[in-house]
Amino acid sequence: MPIVTPYVPQSIVVHLGTPASSAANVTVSFADYIKNVASSEIYPTWNESAMRANILAQVSYALNRVYTEFYRSRGYAFDITNSTAYDQAFVNGRNIFDVISQLVDELFNDYIRRQGFVEPLFASFCNGTTVTCEGMSQWGSQSLAQQSYNSVQILRNYYGDNIELVVDAPIQNITSSYPGVPLREGNAGPNVVVIQSSLNRISQNYPAIPKVYPADGIFGPGTTAAVRKFQEVFSLTVDGIVGKATWYRIVQLYVGVRRLAELNSEGQTFTGISWAYPDAIIEGDSGQKVSHLQYMLAVLAEFNPQIPPIEVTGKFDAVTRNAVVSFERWAGLPQTGEVGAVAWDAIYDAYAGVAETVLSRGEIFPYQNNVVPADSIRELQVQLADVAEETPGMVCPAITGRYDAATRRALLQFQRHCRLPANGRIDAATKNALVDDVETLRYSRTSRFAQFPGRNLSYGMTDHTEEVG
Repeated sequence: MPIVTPYVPQSIVVHLGTPASSAANVTVSFADYIKNVASSEIYPTWNESAMRANILAQVSYALNRVYTEFYRSRGYAFDITNSTAYDQAFVNGRNIFDVISQLVDELFNDYIRRQGFVEPLFASFCNGTTVTCEGMSQWGSQSLAQQSYNSVQILRNYYGDNIELVVDAPIQNITSSYPGVPLREGNAGPNVVVIQSSLNRISQNYPAIPKVYPADGIFGPGTTAAVRKFQEVFSLTVDGIVGKATWYRIVQLYVGVRRLAELNSEGQTFTGISWAYPDAIIEGDSGQKVSHLQYMLAVLAEFNPQIPPIEVTGKFDAVTRNAVVSFERWAGLPQTGEVGAVAWDAIYDAYAGVAETVLSRGEIFPYQNNVVPADSIRELQVQLADVAEETPGMVCPAITGRYDAATRRALLQFQRHCRLPANGRIDAATKNALVDDVETLRYSRTSRFAQFPGRNLSYGMTDHTEEVG
Protein backbone atom coordinates (compact mmCIF):
# COMPACT_ATOMS: atom_id res chain seq x y z
CA MET A 1 0.00 0.00 0.00
CA PRO A 2 1.64 3.25 -1.06
CA ILE A 3 0.59 5.36 1.93
CA VAL A 4 2.48 4.35 5.07
CA THR A 5 1.41 6.77 7.80
CA PRO A 6 -2.28 7.78 7.95
CA TYR A 7 -2.99 11.46 8.46
CA VAL A 8 -6.01 13.71 8.70
CA PRO A 9 -6.43 15.88 5.60
CA GLN A 10 -6.91 19.62 5.98
CA SER A 11 -9.67 19.45 3.38
CA ILE A 12 -11.64 16.80 1.54
CA VAL A 13 -13.40 16.80 -1.85
CA VAL A 14 -17.00 15.54 -1.67
CA HIS A 15 -18.96 14.44 -4.74
CA LEU A 16 -22.62 15.43 -4.35
CA GLY A 17 -24.08 12.28 -5.83
CA THR A 18 -23.30 8.69 -6.72
CA PRO A 19 -19.75 8.03 -7.97
CA ALA A 20 -20.56 7.91 -11.68
CA SER A 21 -23.06 10.80 -11.67
CA SER A 22 -22.30 14.24 -13.12
CA ALA A 23 -22.97 15.96 -9.79
CA ALA A 24 -20.77 18.77 -8.54
CA ASN A 25 -17.72 18.38 -6.30
CA VAL A 26 -17.26 20.60 -3.25
CA THR A 27 -14.09 21.10 -1.21
CA VAL A 28 -14.55 21.61 2.54
CA SER A 29 -12.28 21.41 5.54
CA PHE A 30 -12.18 17.92 7.01
CA ALA A 31 -13.52 19.14 10.35
CA ASP A 32 -16.44 20.91 8.64
CA TYR A 33 -17.11 17.76 6.60
CA ILE A 34 -17.41 15.66 9.77
CA LYS A 35 -19.61 18.31 11.43
CA ASN A 36 -21.93 18.17 8.43
CA VAL A 37 -22.01 14.36 8.38
CA ALA A 38 -22.62 14.10 12.13
CA SER A 39 -25.39 16.71 11.97
CA SER A 40 -26.96 14.74 9.10
CA GLU A 41 -26.56 11.28 10.62
CA ILE A 42 -27.21 11.59 14.38
CA TYR A 43 -29.22 13.68 16.87
CA PRO A 44 -27.74 16.36 19.14
CA THR A 45 -30.09 15.26 21.93
CA TRP A 46 -28.40 11.85 22.20
CA ASN A 47 -26.15 10.93 25.11
CA GLU A 48 -22.65 12.33 24.67
CA SER A 49 -20.99 8.90 24.61
CA ALA A 50 -23.24 7.84 21.70
CA MET A 51 -22.43 11.02 19.78
CA ARG A 52 -18.70 10.53 20.42
CA ALA A 53 -18.82 6.92 19.22
CA ASN A 54 -20.65 7.91 16.03
CA ILE A 55 -18.31 10.82 15.28
CA LEU A 56 -15.26 8.57 15.70
CA ALA A 57 -16.83 6.04 13.33
CA GLN A 58 -17.56 8.79 10.79
CA VAL A 59 -13.99 10.11 10.99
CA SER A 60 -12.55 6.60 10.53
CA TYR A 61 -14.83 5.84 7.61
CA ALA A 62 -13.82 9.01 5.77
CA LEU A 63 -10.12 8.56 6.55
CA ASN A 64 -10.26 5.03 5.18
CA ARG A 65 -11.51 6.44 1.87
CA VAL A 66 -8.62 8.93 1.83
CA TYR A 67 -6.00 6.41 2.98
CA THR A 68 -6.92 3.77 0.41
CA GLU A 69 -7.34 6.39 -2.34
CA PHE A 70 -10.56 4.51 -2.97
CA TYR A 71 -12.02 6.89 -5.55
CA ARG A 72 -8.81 8.58 -6.71
CA SER A 73 -7.35 5.21 -7.74
CA ARG A 74 -10.40 4.73 -9.96
CA GLY A 75 -9.80 7.98 -11.80
CA TYR A 76 -12.32 10.16 -9.94
CA ALA A 77 -11.44 13.71 -8.91
CA PHE A 78 -12.94 13.42 -5.42
CA ASP A 79 -12.27 11.62 -2.14
CA ILE A 80 -15.77 10.58 -1.04
CA THR A 81 -19.41 10.85 -2.12
CA ASN A 82 -22.46 12.03 -0.22
CA SER A 83 -24.55 9.10 -1.45
CA THR A 84 -25.57 6.94 1.52
CA ALA A 85 -25.66 3.97 -0.85
CA TYR A 86 -21.86 4.28 -1.01
CA ASP A 87 -20.69 6.54 1.80
CA GLN A 88 -22.13 8.71 4.58
CA ALA A 89 -24.64 11.55 4.46
CA PHE A 90 -23.46 15.07 3.65
CA VAL A 91 -25.90 17.89 2.92
CA ASN A 92 -24.10 20.80 1.30
CA GLY A 93 -24.83 24.08 3.11
CA ARG A 94 -26.82 22.62 5.99
CA ASN A 95 -26.89 24.07 9.52
CA ILE A 96 -24.57 22.50 12.10
CA PHE A 97 -25.66 21.71 15.68
CA ASP A 98 -23.56 23.51 18.29
CA VAL A 99 -23.03 20.48 20.52
CA ILE A 100 -21.90 18.41 17.55
CA SER A 101 -19.59 21.18 16.35
CA GLN A 102 -17.88 21.28 19.75
CA LEU A 103 -17.40 17.51 19.87
CA VAL A 104 -16.02 17.37 16.32
CA ASP A 105 -13.50 20.12 17.12
CA GLU A 106 -12.19 17.76 19.81
CA LEU A 107 -12.40 14.49 17.87
CA PHE A 108 -11.86 15.20 14.15
CA ASN A 109 -8.22 14.00 14.19
CA ASP A 110 -8.87 10.89 16.29
CA TYR A 111 -9.79 7.63 14.57
CA ILE A 112 -10.27 3.89 15.05
CA ARG A 113 -7.99 1.13 13.81
CA ARG A 114 -7.44 -2.56 14.51
CA GLN A 115 -4.60 -3.22 16.93
CA GLY A 116 -1.39 -3.83 14.97
CA PHE A 117 -2.85 -2.48 11.71
CA VAL A 118 -2.09 0.78 9.94
CA GLU A 119 -5.23 1.76 8.08
CA PRO A 120 -8.15 3.63 9.68
CA LEU A 121 -10.98 1.16 10.24
CA PHE A 122 -13.69 1.12 7.58
CA ALA A 123 -16.21 1.77 10.36
CA SER A 124 -19.47 1.15 8.52
CA PHE A 125 -22.73 2.01 10.29
CA CYS A 126 -26.48 2.33 9.74
CA ASN A 127 -29.46 3.56 11.69
CA GLY A 128 -30.29 0.09 13.01
CA THR A 129 -34.04 0.51 12.60
CA THR A 130 -35.11 0.89 8.98
CA VAL A 131 -31.69 -0.29 7.79
CA THR A 132 -29.41 -2.86 9.41
CA CYS A 133 -25.81 -3.62 8.52
CA GLU A 134 -22.69 -5.40 9.70
CA GLY A 135 -21.24 -2.36 11.48
CA MET A 136 -22.56 -0.05 14.17
CA SER A 137 -26.25 0.57 14.78
CA GLN A 138 -26.71 4.30 15.38
CA TRP A 139 -29.86 3.89 17.46
CA GLY A 140 -28.27 0.89 19.11
CA SER A 141 -25.34 3.06 20.16
CA GLN A 142 -27.77 5.44 21.86
CA SER A 143 -29.39 2.52 23.65
CA LEU A 144 -25.99 1.39 24.93
CA ALA A 145 -25.16 4.95 26.01
CA GLN A 146 -28.36 4.99 28.04
CA GLN A 147 -27.01 1.86 29.77
CA SER A 148 -23.89 3.87 30.79
CA TYR A 149 -21.56 2.52 28.07
CA ASN A 150 -18.77 4.96 27.25
CA SER A 151 -17.80 5.70 23.64
CA VAL A 152 -15.01 3.11 23.46
CA GLN A 153 -17.23 0.41 24.97
CA ILE A 154 -19.90 1.22 22.38
CA LEU A 155 -17.40 0.97 19.54
CA ARG A 156 -15.95 -2.31 20.81
CA ASN A 157 -19.44 -3.74 21.14
CA TYR A 158 -19.87 -3.35 17.37
CA TYR A 159 -16.34 -3.54 15.95
CA GLY A 160 -14.70 -5.98 18.38
CA ASP A 161 -12.35 -5.82 21.34
CA ASN A 162 -9.25 -5.52 19.16
CA ILE A 163 -9.78 -1.89 18.15
CA GLU A 164 -7.85 1.08 19.47
CA LEU A 165 -8.01 4.86 19.14
CA VAL A 166 -5.34 6.92 17.44
CA VAL A 167 -5.42 10.33 19.10
CA ASP A 168 -4.21 13.64 17.63
CA ALA A 169 -3.18 12.24 14.25
CA PRO A 170 -1.08 14.59 12.09
CA ILE A 171 -2.92 17.03 9.82
CA GLN A 172 -1.72 17.85 6.31
CA ASN A 173 -2.91 18.45 2.78
CA ILE A 174 -3.91 15.35 0.84
CA THR A 175 -0.97 14.16 -1.21
CA SER A 176 -1.03 11.68 -4.06
CA SER A 177 0.75 8.41 -3.42
CA TYR A 178 1.98 8.39 -7.02
CA PRO A 179 5.61 9.58 -6.92
CA GLY A 180 5.05 12.02 -9.79
CA VAL A 181 7.33 10.40 -12.37
CA PRO A 182 7.15 6.96 -14.00
CA LEU A 183 9.24 4.21 -12.41
CA ARG A 184 11.15 1.87 -14.67
CA GLU A 185 14.03 -0.58 -14.78
CA GLY A 186 17.10 0.96 -13.17
CA ASN A 187 15.18 2.95 -10.53
CA ALA A 188 15.57 2.16 -6.85
CA GLY A 189 14.12 3.27 -3.53
CA PRO A 190 11.03 3.00 -1.30
CA ASN A 191 8.56 3.50 -4.15
CA VAL A 192 10.02 0.45 -5.90
CA VAL A 193 9.53 -1.55 -2.68
CA VAL A 194 5.87 -0.46 -2.75
CA ILE A 195 5.51 -1.79 -6.31
CA GLN A 196 7.30 -5.06 -5.58
CA SER A 197 5.51 -5.84 -2.32
CA SER A 198 2.11 -4.84 -3.69
CA LEU A 199 2.55 -7.00 -6.79
CA ASN A 200 3.65 -9.93 -4.65
CA ARG A 201 0.43 -9.69 -2.63
CA ILE A 202 -1.75 -9.19 -5.70
CA SER A 203 -0.11 -12.20 -7.35
CA GLN A 204 -1.44 -14.42 -4.57
CA ASN A 205 -4.88 -13.87 -6.11
CA TYR A 206 -3.64 -13.58 -9.70
CA PRO A 207 -0.93 -16.26 -10.01
CA ALA A 208 -0.15 -15.42 -13.63
CA ILE A 209 1.81 -12.50 -12.18
CA PRO A 210 5.29 -13.73 -11.21
CA LYS A 211 6.72 -13.08 -7.77
CA VAL A 212 9.36 -10.39 -7.44
CA TYR A 213 12.27 -11.96 -5.62
CA PRO A 214 13.80 -10.40 -3.68
CA ALA A 215 11.62 -7.35 -2.92
CA ASP A 216 14.73 -5.25 -2.46
CA GLY A 217 13.72 -1.84 -3.80
CA ILE A 218 15.75 -2.28 -7.00
CA PHE A 219 13.74 -2.15 -10.23
CA GLY A 220 15.42 -4.98 -12.09
CA PRO A 221 14.35 -7.41 -14.83
CA GLY A 222 12.22 -9.43 -12.41
CA THR A 223 10.22 -6.37 -11.44
CA THR A 224 9.83 -5.41 -15.10
CA ALA A 225 8.51 -8.89 -15.89
CA ALA A 226 5.99 -8.70 -13.03
CA VAL A 227 4.84 -5.23 -14.07
CA ARG A 228 4.44 -6.30 -17.69
CA LYS A 229 2.35 -9.32 -16.71
CA PHE A 230 0.24 -7.16 -14.38
CA GLN A 231 -0.35 -4.71 -17.23
CA GLU A 232 -1.28 -7.55 -19.56
CA VAL A 233 -3.71 -9.10 -17.06
CA PHE A 234 -5.47 -5.79 -16.41
CA SER A 235 -5.50 -4.47 -19.99
CA LEU A 236 -3.00 -1.66 -19.52
CA THR A 237 -0.28 -0.61 -21.93
CA VAL A 238 2.32 -3.38 -21.64
CA ASP A 239 5.58 -1.47 -21.36
CA GLY A 240 6.98 -2.59 -17.98
CA ILE A 241 6.91 1.04 -16.78
CA VAL A 242 4.89 2.09 -13.75
CA GLY A 243 3.25 5.33 -14.84
CA LYS A 244 0.26 6.90 -13.14
CA ALA A 245 -2.31 4.53 -14.67
CA THR A 246 -0.36 1.41 -13.67
CA TRP A 247 0.46 2.80 -10.22
CA TYR A 248 -3.18 3.46 -9.35
CA ARG A 249 -4.35 0.17 -10.80
CA ILE A 250 -1.85 -1.51 -8.47
CA VAL A 251 -3.23 0.58 -5.57
CA GLN A 252 -6.79 -0.38 -6.49
CA LEU A 253 -6.03 -4.09 -6.75
CA TYR A 254 -3.97 -4.12 -3.56
CA VAL A 255 -6.77 -2.44 -1.63
CA GLY A 256 -9.18 -4.96 -3.13
CA VAL A 257 -7.28 -8.16 -2.41
CA ARG A 258 -6.52 -7.06 1.15
CA ARG A 259 -10.06 -5.72 1.62
CA LEU A 260 -8.66 -2.57 3.20
CA ALA A 261 -11.86 -0.67 2.35
CA GLU A 262 -14.08 -3.22 4.10
CA LEU A 263 -15.01 -3.71 7.73
CA ASN A 264 -13.73 -7.30 7.61
CA SER A 265 -10.32 -6.25 6.30
CA GLU A 266 -7.26 -8.42 5.98
CA GLY A 267 -5.47 -5.38 7.36
CA GLN A 268 -2.17 -3.77 6.56
CA THR A 269 0.40 -4.37 9.26
CA PHE A 270 3.06 -1.91 10.31
CA THR A 271 5.73 -3.92 8.49
CA GLY A 272 3.42 -4.64 5.62
CA ILE A 273 5.99 -5.72 3.01
CA SER A 274 7.27 -9.08 4.26
CA TRP A 275 4.85 -11.79 3.27
CA ALA A 276 7.20 -13.93 1.22
CA TYR A 277 9.04 -15.24 4.27
CA PRO A 278 8.47 -15.26 8.03
CA ASP A 279 10.86 -13.50 10.34
CA ALA A 280 13.86 -15.61 11.28
CA ILE A 281 12.75 -18.69 13.22
CA ILE A 282 15.05 -19.87 16.01
CA GLU A 283 15.10 -22.42 18.79
CA GLY A 284 12.51 -21.55 21.40
CA ASP A 285 10.00 -20.10 18.94
CA SER A 286 6.53 -21.56 18.56
CA GLY A 287 3.41 -21.13 16.51
CA GLN A 288 2.09 -21.64 13.00
CA LYS A 289 5.30 -20.69 11.19
CA VAL A 290 7.21 -23.30 13.16
CA SER A 291 4.54 -25.86 12.24
CA HIS A 292 4.96 -24.98 8.55
CA LEU A 293 8.73 -25.38 8.85
CA GLN A 294 8.41 -28.73 10.64
CA TYR A 295 5.93 -30.00 8.09
CA MET A 296 8.27 -29.24 5.19
CA LEU A 297 11.20 -30.87 6.98
CA ALA A 298 9.06 -33.90 7.85
CA VAL A 299 8.16 -34.38 4.18
CA LEU A 300 11.79 -33.96 3.10
CA ALA A 301 12.93 -36.46 5.74
CA GLU A 302 10.78 -39.12 4.05
CA PHE A 303 12.84 -38.74 0.85
CA ASN A 304 16.24 -37.60 2.11
CA PRO A 305 18.03 -39.89 4.59
CA GLN A 306 20.36 -37.04 5.59
CA ILE A 307 17.44 -35.25 7.28
CA PRO A 308 16.23 -36.93 10.50
CA PRO A 309 12.50 -37.56 11.02
CA ILE A 310 10.61 -34.80 12.80
CA GLU A 311 7.13 -34.34 14.24
CA VAL A 312 4.93 -31.27 13.69
CA THR A 313 4.56 -29.85 17.19
CA GLY A 314 4.64 -26.10 16.56
CA LYS A 315 7.59 -25.75 18.95
CA PHE A 316 11.12 -25.12 17.74
CA ASP A 317 12.99 -27.54 19.99
CA ALA A 318 16.38 -29.22 19.81
CA VAL A 319 15.02 -31.91 17.46
CA THR A 320 13.84 -29.23 15.04
CA ARG A 321 17.16 -27.43 15.22
CA ASN A 322 18.96 -30.68 14.45
CA ALA A 323 16.75 -31.21 11.40
CA VAL A 324 17.44 -27.64 10.24
CA VAL A 325 21.21 -28.09 10.65
CA SER A 326 21.02 -31.40 8.75
CA PHE A 327 19.19 -29.72 5.90
CA GLU A 328 21.65 -26.82 5.85
CA ARG A 329 24.56 -29.28 5.71
CA TRP A 330 22.93 -31.17 2.81
CA ALA A 331 22.10 -27.93 0.98
CA GLY A 332 25.56 -26.42 1.41
CA LEU A 333 24.29 -23.55 3.56
CA PRO A 334 25.93 -22.17 6.73
CA GLN A 335 24.97 -24.54 9.56
CA THR A 336 23.36 -22.01 11.90
CA GLY A 337 20.27 -23.91 13.00
CA GLU A 338 18.30 -20.70 12.38
CA VAL A 339 15.79 -20.29 9.56
CA GLY A 340 15.97 -16.89 7.89
CA ALA A 341 14.87 -16.00 4.38
CA VAL A 342 17.65 -17.92 2.58
CA ALA A 343 17.16 -21.11 4.59
CA TRP A 344 13.37 -20.86 4.36
CA ASP A 345 13.58 -20.43 0.59
CA ALA A 346 15.89 -23.42 0.21
CA ILE A 347 13.67 -25.62 2.40
CA TYR A 348 10.57 -24.52 0.53
CA ASP A 349 12.21 -25.09 -2.86
CA ALA A 350 13.16 -28.63 -1.86
CA TYR A 351 9.72 -29.28 -0.39
CA ALA A 352 7.93 -27.86 -3.44
CA GLY A 353 9.90 -30.14 -5.72
CA VAL A 354 8.79 -33.17 -3.72
CA ALA A 355 5.21 -31.96 -3.40
CA GLU A 356 4.83 -31.28 -7.12
CA THR A 357 6.47 -34.41 -8.46
CA VAL A 358 5.75 -37.03 -5.79
CA LEU A 359 2.82 -36.14 -3.57
CA SER A 360 -0.34 -37.18 -5.34
CA ARG A 361 -2.64 -34.29 -4.54
CA GLY A 362 -0.34 -31.52 -5.72
CA GLU A 363 -1.94 -28.87 -3.54
CA ILE A 364 -0.52 -25.59 -2.35
CA PHE A 365 1.91 -25.46 0.56
CA PRO A 366 1.78 -25.95 3.52
CA TYR A 367 -0.58 -28.92 4.03
CA GLN A 368 -1.71 -31.65 1.68
CA ASN A 369 -4.96 -32.31 3.56
CA ASN A 370 -7.87 -29.92 3.22
CA VAL A 371 -9.00 -28.14 6.35
CA VAL A 372 -12.36 -29.53 7.49
CA PRO A 373 -14.91 -28.11 9.95
CA ALA A 374 -14.09 -28.94 13.55
CA ASP A 375 -16.06 -31.83 15.04
CA SER A 376 -14.69 -31.47 18.57
CA ILE A 377 -13.89 -28.66 21.00
CA ARG A 378 -10.17 -29.51 20.74
CA GLU A 379 -10.18 -29.15 16.93
CA LEU A 380 -12.11 -25.90 17.26
CA GLN A 381 -9.51 -24.57 19.71
CA VAL A 382 -6.66 -25.55 17.37
CA GLN A 383 -8.29 -23.69 14.48
CA LEU A 384 -9.06 -20.63 16.64
CA ALA A 385 -5.42 -20.65 17.78
CA ASP A 386 -4.27 -20.75 14.14
CA VAL A 387 -6.33 -17.64 13.39
CA ALA A 388 -5.27 -15.89 16.61
CA GLU A 389 -1.61 -16.43 15.65
CA GLU A 390 -2.06 -14.01 12.73
CA THR A 391 -4.84 -11.75 14.09
CA PRO A 392 -3.60 -8.97 16.39
CA GLY A 393 -5.64 -8.68 19.59
CA MET A 394 -7.51 -11.96 19.22
CA VAL A 395 -7.58 -14.32 22.18
CA CYS A 396 -5.59 -17.53 21.67
CA PRO A 397 -7.39 -20.28 23.60
CA ALA A 398 -5.50 -23.06 25.34
CA ILE A 399 -5.97 -26.48 23.74
CA THR A 400 -7.91 -28.07 26.61
CA GLY A 401 -10.76 -29.86 24.88
CA ARG A 402 -13.17 -27.93 27.14
CA TYR A 403 -15.46 -25.08 26.15
CA ASP A 404 -14.09 -22.66 28.72
CA ALA A 405 -14.29 -18.88 29.10
CA ALA A 406 -11.21 -18.21 26.94
CA THR A 407 -12.58 -20.39 24.13
CA ARG A 408 -15.92 -18.61 24.26
CA ARG A 409 -14.22 -15.21 24.18
CA ALA A 410 -12.06 -16.25 21.21
CA LEU A 411 -15.14 -17.60 19.43
CA LEU A 412 -17.06 -14.36 20.03
CA GLN A 413 -14.14 -12.32 18.69
CA PHE A 414 -13.90 -14.55 15.64
CA GLN A 415 -17.63 -14.26 14.96
CA ARG A 416 -17.41 -10.46 15.13
CA HIS A 417 -14.33 -10.57 12.90
CA CYS A 418 -16.32 -12.53 10.30
CA ARG A 419 -19.48 -10.46 10.70
CA LEU A 420 -21.42 -13.43 12.05
CA PRO A 421 -23.94 -13.26 14.92
CA ALA A 422 -21.74 -12.97 18.02
CA ASN A 423 -23.53 -15.58 20.10
CA GLY A 424 -20.72 -17.94 21.13
CA ARG A 425 -22.49 -20.88 19.47
CA ILE A 426 -20.50 -23.44 17.52
CA ASP A 427 -22.85 -23.49 14.55
CA ALA A 428 -22.23 -24.52 10.96
CA ALA A 429 -21.71 -20.94 9.72
CA THR A 430 -19.05 -20.31 12.35
CA LYS A 431 -17.24 -23.59 11.68
CA ASN A 432 -17.24 -22.98 7.93
CA ALA A 433 -15.97 -19.42 8.34
CA LEU A 434 -13.21 -20.73 10.59
CA VAL A 435 -12.19 -23.25 7.93
CA ASP A 436 -12.04 -20.46 5.33
CA ASP A 437 -9.82 -18.30 7.56
CA VAL A 438 -7.44 -21.17 8.38
CA GLU A 439 -7.15 -22.05 4.69
CA THR A 440 -6.47 -18.39 3.83
CA LEU A 441 -3.78 -18.05 6.48
CA ARG A 442 -2.06 -21.23 5.31
CA TYR A 443 -1.89 -20.22 1.70
CA SER A 444 -1.63 -16.42 1.73
CA ARG A 445 2.15 -16.19 2.02
CA THR A 446 3.26 -18.75 -0.51
CA SER A 447 3.77 -18.87 -4.23
CA ARG A 448 1.85 -21.42 -6.22
CA PHE A 449 3.51 -24.28 -8.05
CA ALA A 450 2.45 -23.03 -11.47
CA GLN A 451 3.62 -19.52 -10.63
CA PHE A 452 7.03 -18.17 -11.56
CA PRO A 453 8.89 -18.05 -8.23
CA GLY A 454 10.68 -14.75 -8.82
CA ARG A 455 14.12 -15.89 -9.99
CA ASN A 456 15.56 -17.06 -13.28
CA LEU A 457 16.41 -20.75 -13.60
CA SER A 458 19.54 -21.63 -15.54
CA TYR A 459 21.82 -24.53 -16.32
CA GLY A 460 23.54 -25.93 -13.24
CA MET A 461 20.90 -24.87 -10.71
CA THR A 462 19.18 -27.27 -8.32
CA ASP A 463 16.30 -26.90 -5.90
CA HIS A 464 18.69 -25.84 -3.15
CA THR A 465 21.25 -23.60 -4.86
CA GLU A 466 21.29 -20.04 -6.12
CA GLU A 467 21.80 -19.26 -9.80
CA VAL A 468 25.11 -20.49 -11.16
CA GLY A 469 26.89 -17.73 -13.09
